[in-house]
Amino acid sequence: MSYLEIKNLRKKYSKDGPLIIDNLNLSVEKGEFIVFLGPSGCGKTTTIRMIAGLEDVNDGEILIEGVNIIDKKPKDRGVSMIFQSYAIWPHMTVFENIAYPLKLQKVSKAEINKRVKAVAEATDISNLLKKYPAQMSGGQRQRVAVSRAIVVEPKIFLMDEPLSNLDAKLRVSMRTELKNIHNKQNSTSIFVTHDQSEAMSMADRIVVMYKGKIEQIGSPMEVYEDSATKFVAEFIGTPPTNFFKTRIEKIDGVLMAVNSSFKYKIPNSLVKALEKYVGKEVDMGVRPEFIDISPEMEKTEGYICDTNISFVEPQGSHSILITRIGEVEIKIHTVKYMYMKPNTNVALNVKSEKVMFFDCDSTKRIKADNL
Repeated sequence: MSYLEIKNLRKKYSKDGPLIIDNLNLSVEKGEFIVFLGPSGCGKTTTIRMIAGLEDVNDGEILIEGVNIIDKKPKDRGVSMIFQSYAIWPHMTVFENIAYPLKLQKVSKAEINKRVKAVAEATDISNLLKKYPAQMSGGQRQRVAVSRAIVVEPKIFLMDEPLSNLDAKLRVSMRTELKNIHNKQNSTSIFVTHDQSEAMSMADRIVVMYKGKIEQIGSPMEVYEDSATKFVAEFIGTPPTNFFKTRIEKIDGVLMAVNSSFKYKIPNSLVKALEKYVGKEVDMGVRPEFIDISPEMEKTEGYICDTNISFVEPQGSHSILITRIGEVEIKIHTVKYMYMKPNTNVALNVKSEKVMFFDCDSTKRIKADNL
């Protein structure tokens, strides 16, 4: 049995309103760092608020260590939550803020003193215990919120976009700090974000959500390299995946993905899976780093077409080249041709083993093992 189990969870805000959470199922193991990732309005925050007991559940179960907590009050669920705004008391010192939930639990003064000092040391704010929130930076206030959440030794540690109010540099450093705290405390954590770089850098597993449903669950590299749906392929990755509307056709016995601007030979590994789509449209996706260019106009097995580089966006460690194939703007990630000049003619070749195809109706990935 998993440490946390969510079974057939459903949520709507009115009887005749739309489903905000639609039959969500998830199992989390003890000690995992799970990240809920998706655009605004996809149901991420609503889900963790239901775990915390801050939102009612219309249907389904939430079990921690096999016990259904749906009917328990928030304080009796064994969970702690950090909010986007931190929600620390401005009139209390850091010590008093961290100690507050322990006082509500009627923990002894000696135990409070011991536990507050221990978590303050873990979060590196021991020197701030006598200060007030107004005397601290955003990053320090966030550490106070983390300390207050973990001092009660929760079974589940919930975080609702806790880094969104920090500047870009501090956000990056605090990712590492939060993961370090998670590891030190051996806690089970669920972190909500719409920032894919946060998700990729912190998660043991990412739960990609869209319109109240889970699109895919997997390790950061699984959801990146083996995207289960078109949405996941679009949402994960910067720049995002390049997509083309294509029609699968057999030309002279060879299976091709045909677009108004190119004819691409289907890789051997995908021929069987795509044969059933002959005469039908599919979405073809290629990530920017899997497109090779040749100023010498060399055409490889993965040749798409010739084109002209319109713009170059230097990124320091690499450059993003921008061109068009028909009406579609294409972005190419390159290290080899970082200093290419705009208006250069090139041949576009893709790494055939990295090309993705998606069913236009279901949006699901068409894979070689889907026979």
